[in-house]
Amino acid sequence: MDIFLELPLGWAILALFGVAMARANATYWLGRGLAAGVRHTSLEKQMDSPVMKRAERLMDKYGPFAVTLCFLTIGLQTAVIASSGIARMHLARFLPAVIAGSLIWAVVYATVGLAAVAAWIGLVLASPAAAVVIALLLAALVAFLVWRRRRREHAARAEEARDAA
Repeated sequence: MDIFLELPLGWAILALFGVAMARANATYWLGRGLAAGVRHTSLEKQMDSPVMKRAERLMDKYGPFAVTLCFLTIGLQTAVIASSGIARMHLARFLPAVIAGSLIWAVVYATVGLAAVAAWIGLVLASPAAAVVIALLLAALVAFLVWRRRRREHAARAEEARDAA
C-alpha cells in the first residue's frame, strides 16, 4: 500500500487502474475457461439449457451495468465479473464496462480509499487497542445489518407463504 501512497495522484490512479484491469480481466477469463471446461463434462446439458441461455441473454443486456457498478461494492466484484465470464458476456460489452468500472475504482481508491487505509495504519500504530475496538464495532455493525436484513427477508417469505395459502 505504501507504494501507492507515495505516488502522485495521477500515477496512483493509473497504477490502480492497471491493477483493477488485470484482476478483472483475469477473473472474466477464468470464468470463461470454467464455462468452456464444464461444456466438456456431463454438465454440458445444463450449460445449454434454456435457463442458461436466458442467463446469457440477461448478462449481455444488463451485465455491463452490473460489471461497472460492482466496482463500487466490497465483496461482489469477483462474483459479478466471474459470472459475466461464465455467462459468456460478449467482449464488446464487457470491455467498456470493465474499463469504466476500473477507472471509477482507481479514482475512488486513490483518493478516499488510500486516505482511509493510511488513517487506519496510523491508528493501529498509534493505538492498537483503539483499532481493535473500532474493528469490533464495525464487525458488530455489519453483523447487525446482516441479521436485520435476514429477518426482513424471512418475514417477507412468511407473508408470501400466508398470502399463497
